[in-house]
Amino acid sequence: MSDGVQVNAPVAIRAEISLADPDTCKFTLSQSLSQNGEYFFASAEQAAGAPLIARLFELPGVIHVLVADRVMAVGKTREAAWPELKPLIAAVLRSELRSGVPLVVRPLTGSGVQGRSAAEISSVVQLLLDREVNPALAAHSGSIALVAVRDYRLYIRMSGGCQGCAGSQATLRQGFEQRVRGVAPEVTEIIDVTDHATGETPYYRNSGTSALA
Repeated sequence: MSDGVQVNAPVAIRAEISLADPDTCKFTLSQSLSQNGEYFFASAEQAAGAPLIARLFELPGVIHVLVADRVMAVGKTREAAWPELKPLIAAVLRSELRSGVPLVVRPLTGSGVQGRSAAEISSVVQLLLDREVNPALAAHSGSIALVAVRDYRLYIRMSGGCQGCAGSQATLRQGFEQRVRGVAPEVTEIIDVTDHATGETPYYRNSGTSALA
């Protein structure tokens, strides 16, 4: 399965280093890279048949790549430096977009959700937070941050209007949790480590209800 793109169209690229994970950078393009879902590549072997991803793995320091529509999240080693790596990634993106060759195909191996590493799950969830969850919560001056992934358990922290809000657990269980299940079904539990008693509206302190531990 492949994804077509508009050849020779001008390409705008915006790069944003993740605050939660400084070794991950999100590249947002003016053209779609994949219109058939989200693909995660954890190795060069999984990139067989995907020219764009294969070329990225040839760059020094690239260790994983997540593709979703117009967004590509690239993970690097700690030793690699973004000032040197970002221009190289952008050059590969522009070159491959001009080539007219299908950019992304479904990985031939390792495409299932079972056995994904904590880093892979973190990348998928962070992209979900950046693209959907936090922009929606920003309307209420709130946000959710990814703290850690351990043993398929997701640890998150709420801030702003979500910290201490009486509706925060409804937001977590009915909204965020459902979205996480869609992109990372292997997550067994979502654990809220927020200190809700010190929030702007400390519902938990007044009601005697405690946050999940």
